Amino acid sequence: MVCGDGFPYGYKKLTSALVDDYSLAINHKKVYRLCKELDILKPQRICKPKHPKRLAQRSEVTGPNQLWEMDIKYGYIYGEERFYFQLSLIDVFDRCVIDYHLGLTCTAKDACRVLRNALKKRGIKPGMTMPRVRTDNGPQFIAKLFEEVCRKFGIVHERIPVRTPNLNAHIEAFHSILEDDCYSRHQFRSYAEAYEQVSLYMDYYNQRRRHGSLKNMAPERYYLAIMSNSIKPQVLVA
Repeated sequence: MVCGDGFPYGYKKLTSALVDDYSLAINHKKVYRLCKELDILKPQRICKPKHPKRLAQRSEVTGPNQLWEMDIKYGYIYGEERFYFQLSLIDVFDRCVIDYHLGLTCTAKDACRVLRNALKKRGIKPGMTMPRVRTDNGPQFIAKLFEEVCRKFGIVHERIPVRTPNLNAHIEAFHSILEDDCYSRHQFRSYAEAYEQVSLYMDYYNQRRRHGSLKNMAPERYYLAIMSNSIKPQVLVA
């Protein structure tokens, strides 16, 4: 709709102009309805996201560093009556939690640091084949900063559709193990105690906890066996 000054307005700005300039008692809903009946609505602007969302799809995983999953779990500190956050990154093939963040807050900056650390620990450098990274739609993962880091390293970032945790099954399974083996066994009195106990458990999980799906090996032992060709990798679909 073209207003009296000769420039096109949308119906909300047109409503404001009619009220201010002509003292009309009219709301934006009625203005929209009248403009639609007269077929004079200004075409709605189409906004294209800078980083188009890539939905996760199941595919074969034949070895380590092909598909990583990231997610956040909350724990509770009874002595301080507050929550803490654990953001973990798991390799779906060997079940290693390559890196994780523990803190009273959890931001996109923390997610970026975990991702960078995981690449460093696995010896993956720019120019090499990068893993796909799968997350949910949490604010840490849809943030511009996280997308920029993924783009910088050439990482494909997949996001699962809403209400489809089965597409993030391996990190969800790890969270269930973490809850049963660690979180539910403690009533932490302080953040320092929570940090110490969870850190100890993470060392145990990666280095000693046996997995039936990993030939009853611990994740790090299975990873090293695969990388040294001591055992034959089993293809999985994730």
